[in-house]
This record gives sequence, C-alpha cells and structure tokens, in this order.
Amino acid sequence: MNYRHEFHAGNFADCIKHALLVALLQAMQQKPAPVCVLDTHAGSGQYDLDSDAARRTGEAATGIRRLIESNARELAAYLGLVRTLGLYPGSPLLVQALLRSQDRLACCERLPDAVQTLRHLFRDDPRVGVHDRSGWEALGSLLPPAEKRGLVLIDPPYESPDEFAALADGLTRGHRRFGHGVFAAWYPIKQLAAVRGFLDVMRAAAIRDIIAVELYLREPLNPSRLNGCGLLVINPPYRFEAQAVAIAVAVQKGLGAPEPGARTDVIRIANE
Repeated sequence: MNYRHEFHAGNFADCIKHALLVALLQAMQQKPAPVCVLDTHAGSGQYDLDSDAARRTGEAATGIRRLIESNARELAAYLGLVRTLGLYPGSPLLVQALLRSQDRLACCERLPDAVQTLRHLFRDDPRVGVHDRSGWEALGSLLPPAEKRGLVLIDPPYESPDEFAALADGLTRGHRRFGHGVFAAWYPIKQLAAVRGFLDVMRAAAIRDIIAVELYLREPLNPSRLNGCGLLVINPPYRFEAQAVAIAVAVQKGLGAPEPGARTDVIRIANE
C-alpha cells in the first residue's frame, strides 16, 4: 500500500493510533523522570483536511470528522488536543503538546517538504529536534536516549512489500539497544496472512512483554481495502492493556456505521 500521511490524515487508522499514542505518553508521564519520544516516520506534523490530497480520499469524513462528536471519557485527552491544535495534528504535534519541560522529542523524516515543515513548526521549541534521516537507521543511532526512559513510535508508509519484515527487524534491533523502552508500531490490516506472519515473528523474538491492539472496520476478506489496523506495543505501561481496550472500543463506537466483522481485539504476546 501507499500510506502517505497527507492523503489519509484523520482517517480511522489515525484516530485509533493517535488516541493510543496520547494514552501511552500520558501513562509514562505519571513519573517525574524525563521521557524521550522518538518518532521514526514523523511526516509533516499537521494536515489540512480540506486540502486536495485529503479531499481526494475523503477518509477523514468517516474518521475524525465523525469521532470528534464523541463525548467518551476514554477519548477526552486525544479529542481535546485535536480541537485545540487546529489543523489535524500528526504524531509530532500531539507529542509536542504533551511534552513537559524535562521531556524531549526527536522526529525523523526523509521527505524534504516534510522536513522543512517540521523545522518550521518546531523552530522555537528546544525540546524538539528534527532529523533528516532514515527512521530505521535512527533505531540504532538514537537509542538508547540519554534520558533512560523513552517511547519509540514507528509508523512507516508501507510502500514496500517487505515493510512488515523491516518493521519486525527494526523492533528487534531497537529493543536490543533499549530493552526497557516502550515501542509502539502501527500496521495496516488488509489481509490476515501478512499480519499474522508479522505477529508470529514478534512472538518468536526474545521479548517478554508485547500486546497488539487491533481495530477492524470489517472482516479482512478483500485485500485491496484497508480493513483495519493495529498498534503493537512492547513494554506497555502498567494497566495500559485495559486502557487500550477501552480506547479501542470507544473509537469503534464513535466511528459508527459498523460493517459485518467490525470489532476490536487485543492480542497478548508474552515470551519468557
């Protein structure tokens, strides 16, 4: 698939991914020690849902434009940020809005226009660094962070047929360097075979604590459609699994108009 942010901003996948991202960071911020966030595929940071690219797909209409009306307590923090920040906020802008004075954000991006936009957005914030470099390479060079506590978000564009293999490799390499870090990796669900293969690889890895939160719009019977998506989390914070379930259910309910097979799943992968 070609998952360029500007075409899909504010769709259902963004909603579940960003709601869980906000919850993850807030959970880590329950302790006063500083947190470093590494966003390996940062995109442009914010998106105009009325742009030609967004209008071409119209995916925000059945995503954030529908969900923004939700008054679910589980989505209050995420939707509050969306309302406050103006243009639809990507992960870098959501994270920046939550950073405390002692926290730090490192954004990696390779597209020149996106890098320029990120640098403009964060030009006055010393807590945020923008890196014109491969996010896959950054998993080796930027980990472990000096802060010793960190959240790594991996959200690749899935433009390559071997992206799941690259994701599994990146997660295992990153975890090897930063074993107690929290890793969150987004993935599309078009057909189950590729997803289950990826989860099997992660199940076989020497990693003790992994969960995967999945949201399905429908049964994944047509591989030409984005039928759902998931977020795999390594080292989820205490009680995050129950919170993730509540968030996923609230997103599913807020999106409305369910098709046959619409559901949310949580898969626990625990390797001793």
